[in-house]
Amino acid sequence: MSTSPRIICSALSFAWPDGTAVFDGLQLAVGPGRTGLVGVNGSGKSTLLKLVAGALTPTGGRTDTVGEIGYLPQNAALDTGLRVDRALGIAGIRAALLAVEAGDASEENFAAVGDDWDVEERARATLDQLGLGHVGLDRTIGEMSGGECVLLRLAALLLARPSVLLLDEPTNNLDLYARERLHAAVAQWSGVLVVVSHDRVLLDLVDRIADLRDGEITWYGGNLSAYEEALAVEQEAAERMVRVAESDVQRQKRELADAQVTLARRRRFGQKKWDTKREPKVIMAQRRREAQVSAGKYRIMHTTKLAEARERLDEAVEAVRDDDEIRIELPATEVHSGVGVLRLRELRLRYGARATGEFTIHGPERIALVGRNGAGKTTLLRTIAGELAPVSGEAQALVPTRFLPQRLDVLDETLSVVQNVKRFAPAASDNEIRARLARFLFRGARANQSAGTLSGGERFRASLAALLLAQPAPRLLMLDEPTNNLDLASVRALTAALGSYRGALVVASHDVPFLESIGVTRWLLLDGELRDTAGPSVHPAIESGD
Repeated sequence: MSTSPRIICSALSFAWPDGTAVFDGLQLAVGPGRTGLVGVNGSGKSTLLKLVAGALTPTGGRTDTVGEIGYLPQNAALDTGLRVDRALGIAGIRAALLAVEAGDASEENFAAVGDDWDVEERARATLDQLGLGHVGLDRTIGEMSGGECVLLRLAALLLARPSVLLLDEPTNNLDLYARERLHAAVAQWSGVLVVVSHDRVLLDLVDRIADLRDGEITWYGGNLSAYEEALAVEQEAAERMVRVAESDVQRQKRELADAQVTLARRRRFGQKKWDTKREPKVIMAQRRREAQVSAGKYRIMHTTKLAEARERLDEAVEAVRDDDEIRIELPATEVHSGVGVLRLRELRLRYGARATGEFTIHGPERIALVGRNGAGKTTLLRTIAGELAPVSGEAQALVPTRFLPQRLDVLDETLSVVQNVKRFAPAASDNEIRARLARFLFRGARANQSAGTLSGGERFRASLAALLLAQPAPRLLMLDEPTNNLDLASVRALTAALGSYRGALVVASHDVPFLESIGVTRWLLLDGELRDTAGPSVHPAIESGD
């Protein structure tokens, strides 16, 4: 049997304690190379990685891995009091090295060091590779930003040299510079790598795509761009088959109707002959029985053909993906060109960031707010939204404003989606709200779901709907890292929704492809001071301090 690293899932099944099934007999084999695992929110991508990593126990089947596993989960917090060398897993080896250097040549110390005499050099080289060269091994986690902690966890995995690496949304909360460092590390990976991500740049570095849908994996060779091209061809063919099947159903319906007219005509003719008694009664009765048998066969034949046509239509429809897009009209959000929507005067924020002089945003500008983790982007948005008071100066919103934070806490967990929207639009009727929620893909019973039971993608859509359907309509909309934890289909839905928004838009994000897809007209960099910049291409030199 081959000893090359690999992952094998055999008849893998898993259900949550409430009985909700995620997988039922999943088969999966992943060999060396970079694999991008994609699928809609709730399809089980993170659950699958946890099962492979051993963080969850399957309810049936098994997972087998050849090679040591390294696993980077989503949003895993580190103890703020933890030292960097402990987070890297080298504290014990460092202590033994220091003891040997101090003259303690005990067998215990030599055993602890093993072959890792250069562990400190390798640790510093790995930290430097990920843009953490300034981080000392004796520093504590509490002195580092959230993005630096993600890179530190990746550094620990790289130092451990696992042959199987599992990454779950690794670029969430990373600034543009940190993302580039992570992209470079992934591009150089030589073992088995499985990554779950909505980061298009990262997914364009993989060798193959595993599409998880309805509890099954479909494989596509090449990166994300190649996958989307292949999927588009598949969907075009599937939609063509639907049209053919629909046409066949209509034809079979017409033939059945024609058959029924023919049979009715025959019955009338037979009845007329019976009434006129032109032939002996015995012969006429025999002919009636034969006609009834023939008519029954004729009817069954056409009914069967119609049923078969409908079955082919159902199969064709099933092959078409139901990844609906948000289609809305928001005329009330319109802001005419040149109208001021926000004015900042000599603004100083908590933690030191500032906007010197007078800074004005006009409608309907689409502004990307970029900067390193910890630069103050969220603080600026919360100050504009009125959630935080500035240290000095003024942030004056001149139009109705809404803010969607990263934590998506605008919803009341105990209320339904309809009731949550009603909180923001009290004058709107339930029927009006339901009609508009259907455009956000909350149709029928889905609109009655409690906010506390929504998936990540559904929660985001409900939050966005509540803000965009608010009264008065928002003419300045601010979003803080809106694509974090969204699958690719949800990102497309968000892009479509923002395409209908006619007001001024400010988006803090590190997701450059997304920012470009929503038609950003102005780029603002917050790097101690807020200023206009030419675009995202300038960030490496600015953010790295080079």
